[in-house]
Amino acid sequence: MLTPPLKSAVESALHAYGDPGPLQPSRPVSGGEIGQSFRLETPAGRYFFKFQTEAPAGFFTAERDGLETLARNSRSLRIPKVIAHEGPEKTGIGWILMEWIEPGPTRPDHEIAEALGRGVAELHQHTSTAFGLEQDNFIGLLSQPNPRRERWVDFYRDCRLLPQIGIADRGDRLPPRRNRLLIRLLDRLDDWLGDSAISPSLLHGDLWGGNWMVGPGGTPCLIDPAIYYGHREVDLAFTELFGGFPDRFYGAYREAFPLESEYQDRKPLYQLYYLLVHLNHFGESYGSSVDRILKRYAG
Repeated sequence: MLTPPLKSAVESALHAYGDPGPLQPSRPVSGGEIGQSFRLETPAGRYFFKFQTEAPAGFFTAERDGLETLARNSRSLRIPKVIAHEGPEKTGIGWILMEWIEPGPTRPDHEIAEALGRGVAELHQHTSTAFGLEQDNFIGLLSQPNPRRERWVDFYRDCRLLPQIGIADRGDRLPPRRNRLLIRLLDRLDDWLGDSAISPSLLHGDLWGGNWMVGPGGTPCLIDPAIYYGHREVDLAFTELFGGFPDRFYGAYREAFPLESEYQDRKPLYQLYYLLVHLNHFGESYGSSVDRILKRYAG
C-alpha cells in the first residue's frame, strides 16, 4: 500500500506523462533486495514503482541514469523506460516509476539465453577513453565511486576494492588475518591486472541472476544497473558467482566477443569486489568466501 504522499507523487508523475488515471489499488511485487516494489495500474496502462525510505542522496537519479545509458547503447536487449523519479536530494524517501514489462517464460530456452549473451557482448563493445564514469553511483545502497583513471589496475584497486575495504574496516569486519592478506593483495594487484591492453567497456555493473529477466516475446531485459566503464570480465565474473545464467549465455557471448585465456585467473579477483559488497551489506556469512580468494592470491 502506498502512503498518501507517495500516491500523490505518482499520480502527478502519471498526469505529466499523459496518463490521467485514476490509479487503482497497488500490488506488491518482487523487485530486488533494495526498497519496496509495486505494480501500479490505471485504465491506460501498467507501471513498475519502487521506493526506499532511507535512500542515499541521488540514489534513484543514479538508477535512472544507468538505465538510460544502457538503453542508448543496446539494440537487442530491452531496458525499462523511466517515467519519473525522486532523487532524493538528501537521504530520505526516494522513488522511481517506469514502464511495466510483462514477464515472459520463467525458464528461458536456448534462444533466449543466446540472445542475452549476444546482447551483453554488444553492450561491452561500447568503449570509452578512460575507466570510470562522469558521476558516482551505487552498488546496492553502498556508494560506488567512479573517478576517471587511465590504468585499469589503478581504478580497480582505488575505486572498487579500497572503498569496500574501508567500509568493512569501519564495520569491524576485517579480522587481522583478512586485513593483512587484503593489504598484501593490493600490493600485488599489478601482477594480474596490470595489462595495458585491458580497455574500458560499458558494464552493467551488477549483473547477477536477479538483474535480468525475460520480457514479452522472449526478449532479454536488464534491470537495476550500477554502470561504469571497466574491464568487461567483471560483468562475466559476477554472472558466475551466484549462478542464474544458462550455459548457452556464455557460449553466445564468447562467440560474439571472445574472452582471453587469462580470464580464469582474473575471475576470482573480480568476484572479490562483489563478495566484499555482500560482506558489507549482509555480514560475516560472506567472510569465508572472501578469505578463500585472499588465501589463493595473497596467502
